[in-house]
This record gives sequence, structure tokens and C-alpha cells, in this order.
Amino acid sequence: MDENAESETAAAKQAPTDAELACFEAGVKFGTLYHQFAGTPLSTTSAESLSRAMETAVENQPHCRSVEVSPRMEAIEQALAEQSASYTEWTGLFSEVRMEIEYAGVEVETTMAMDGDYPLMTVDGIRRG
Repeated sequence: MDENAESETAAAKQAPTDAELACFEAGVKFGTLYHQFAGTPLSTTSAESLSRAMETAVENQPHCRSVEVSPRMEAIEQALAEQSASYTEWTGLFSEVRMEIEYAGVEVETTMAMDGDYPLMTVDGIRRG
């Protein structure tokens, strides 16, 4: 790469904004929540305690202001009715999640909710200072 091309590439790079970094942090929290707990045995009797454990685990991470995991009991009951085992495995189908992240004075509100058959993770709002 010649000197001009290197200079143009360096000039095109910009440091991420605080809002972008706050959204990145939210993505890290969702990745942790989803992939840490996917496959965890789940029943109607364990759904609440698993939800609290998920909240506590994610809230330990930096920049996490709050996490709320709400079990979708009807979905859990339906899954259990369709199988012979007394438990199923946790996936995004079985919870709705709300998180608030704060980074450098920027607050990000996020949710995970079912969109058809997909647990869609969304940035719902950003507030600056």
C-alpha cells in the first residue's frame, strides 16, 4: 500500500461514539445472556429461579444498570406438553428480556422478544446525558 492510500485509510477511520459503544456493550450483555444459558434445563418450577440467576449474572458486567428476565410460562408449558420429559432446554423462546446499559453518560434501553419464531434483540432507545 502506498503512502497516500495509508493516509486515506487512516483518515476514514473514526473512533466510535459513546452511543455506539453503549450499544456495543448491550450486544455483549445479550450475547452473554443468550449463549451462557442456552440449553440450561428448564421447567415451570425452575423458570423463576433461572430468570433471577440470568439477571444476576448479567448485572455483574460493567455498564449494566438493570436486567429483567420474564419467563414466558405459556411457552414453557406448551413445550412440556409436547414431550415426555419433565423439563425442556432454555432458548430465547422462553423469556422476554429488558436491559438498561449506561456508558459514559449514554443510556441504552434494549429488549429481546419473539419475532415470529426468532428471539429478536433490539435497541429500543438511546438517551444522552
